Amino acid sequence: MSHRKVKGIFVHSMGKPNPYTMMSVLLPRAHFLALFLFSSLLAAQPPEKSMDQMIRQGIADWEVPGMVTAVVRDGKVVFSEAYGVKDLASGSRVDRQTLFNMGSTTKAMVCMALGVLVDRGQLQWEDRVADHLPEFELSDPYIRDEARVKDLLTHNLGISEADLIWFVDSTSTAEALKRFALAKKAYPVRGGFQYNNLMYAVAGEVIRAVSGKHWAEFVREVLFEPLEMHRTVARASEIFPAGNYVTPYYPDLEGNLHPVPYNQSDQIGAAGMIWTCLEDVEHYLQMLTQGGQYKGRQILSPETFAYLFEPHAFVPSADFYPTQKLTRPHWKTYGLGWFQHDYRGQKLDFHTGSITGLVAMAGVMHHARTAVYVLANRDHAELRHAILYKGMDLWVFGDDQRDWNGEILELYRPMQERTHQQEKALQGKRVAGTQPRLPLTGYTGTYRHPMLGTAEVLETQEGLELVFNGFARFRTTHWHYDTFRSDADNRYRLRLMAQFRLNPNGQVGALEVFGETFQREPEP
Repeated sequence: MSHRKVKGIFVHSMGKPNPYTMMSVLLPRAHFLALFLFSSLLAAQPPEKSMDQMIRQGIADWEVPGMVTAVVRDGKVVFSEAYGVKDLASGSRVDRQTLFNMGSTTKAMVCMALGVLVDRGQLQWEDRVADHLPEFELSDPYIRDEARVKDLLTHNLGISEADLIWFVDSTSTAEALKRFALAKKAYPVRGGFQYNNLMYAVAGEVIRAVSGKHWAEFVREVLFEPLEMHRTVARASEIFPAGNYVTPYYPDLEGNLHPVPYNQSDQIGAAGMIWTCLEDVEHYLQMLTQGGQYKGRQILSPETFAYLFEPHAFVPSADFYPTQKLTRPHWKTYGLGWFQHDYRGQKLDFHTGSITGLVAMAGVMHHARTAVYVLANRDHAELRHAILYKGMDLWVFGDDQRDWNGEILELYRPMQERTHQQEKALQGKRVAGTQPRLPLTGYTGTYRHPMLGTAEVLETQEGLELVFNGFARFRTTHWHYDTFRSDADNRYRLRLMAQFRLNPNGQVGALEVFGETFQREPEP
């Protein structure tokens, strides 16, 4: 049972009296205050020191190469630190201008950019998407006609997620959304919740259609410039000329870190491709803790700013973060670009960002005007959750009792162990001594999927190579029967399973991979 500090006295979180409060009845007031102040000085340390200690321990525990963290309260930076290295090979240090990927915390900025258009009277949240974007299509005509601008942002419109579109291809936004029109209906309109990155790509196109500018240019104009976020870029391709950026790292099953290619999926950039740095993040958090205002300039009207953080969709427990086991929220919702739940009796708006070897975390408690931001260059560095809740405990509730890093470690450790167990189980089901039913040339050729494009299967000395749309490559060796498995030496560190299906003529007719079926094209 923890304590919380309220107006200078300690009370139990369950409301029962504390011995300190009982002493106030028995001792003269001056004696009590002297005793209280003395004991507080002995027990407490500055919140900045507590946060720094936990982060340093967490970086060691999670083996994070580089990280930055900022905490802003009521418009003032109360904590801001850069840790570690940008790149393990060079050992170059992270600094205040080092660029990290924001991942899905990008989504909040896209919603704010739409909010600027609302404030200008050029857009309404309840506008039909098709009225601004006539080329917008979905597999379900009713959902397409019913879809409102707000629905693009809340993950509950009713269409299945289709991340494989950008996972296996590097096509244009227009082509990606043309393929997205084939994604199946998942549930009745606004009748469920399924996280959907492609809907944010549509939102970026709405910004273009209404403003006349690419969403990346518009967000730079209406957010980056007024917030003095001079290093922040909205296209992943822009980090290379900008310089001073981190290398993304991904752990293998043994915990060894491997550098991975930069994800430059700018075709769905509005879902997660903004890159930023510690110095710029401070300005962003200052705006978040000042009701949409920065240095006296109102970036968003108070009404629009508040609307972004209203609950707009319920989130089932199955679609929420594992940390709910520790925070025990009574409700879980989604705003416009923000997950939400109650924490210690107050609303917390937050969002993670994860994109191949890079992670982020943003959180704000508006009643306390306190915001936290974390960026790191290691995949699955869930220390970010510990930093969020520790920051709120320290600067909102004045509580340093909870070992958040230890609790998060204990929470995620079994999940990592399950991954090991799943690999062992998979190995145990492998049938030894089998051979492919055909020579390797019998599997080569072109396979096509209406939504995901083409897969070229090529023969190699070791087995087969799968090349999706000339973009994502997976080298495979024989697993058993007509199934092949890739090594992890690919852009996603993924051990891919590929199963070939033979037709009644004894020839390969289809390739099953990613849970999807690619049909083999006839030989010319």
